[in-house]
Amino acid sequence: MMIRFGLSFALSFILISNRFAFGDEPVRKAVNAASVVAGSSKPGRSLEDARREATVLHTAIHATLQVVHARYYEEDEGLPLPAATMKDVFAEMEAAHGIKLRWLAVEGQAMNTDHKASDGFEKEAVGALKSGQKDFERTSNDVYRRAGAITLGNHCLKCHVPDRKNTADRIAGLIISIPLD
Repeated sequence: MMIRFGLSFALSFILISNRFAFGDEPVRKAVNAASVVAGSSKPGRSLEDARREATVLHTAIHATLQVVHARYYEEDEGLPLPAATMKDVFAEMEAAHGIKLRWLAVEGQAMNTDHKASDGFEKEAVGALKSGQKDFERTSNDVYRRAGAITLGNHCLKCHVPDRKNTADRIAGLIISIPLD
């Protein structure tokens, strides 16, 4: 099931990232078809299933963001930032699988006010990630929440940390919320 879930995610990102070339409707149809093939993974998850799913999903999103940013994004071409484009993927993941994803500002500037910590869990997660933890998790109200570190490499720092004194990597976060049984 995790392999099908990962394939669904990868296909969704590839198709959505090309939405400007192909238009929204064909992209939506292809993503919906991929979700049917992958099978719905909406509620019915145990805590262990959710934890495993969140870990795999975090790794896939982090790697995708880094690779796409490094290989395909050129600042002066007027393309949308990969992290902004991935918000479309996040919306598709929520619609298809009931999984909510969002960026979390940890170190450096929030590029969008929606990325600032908005509740107790997120504020604790910021502190944990800043202290060097790779992830932070909590379960409440039948929802498993995981905040994982996202590396802000040198190419990210120009915007996220414009007044930097060095080019050392910084940290942002990705919050994954998965409903449980």
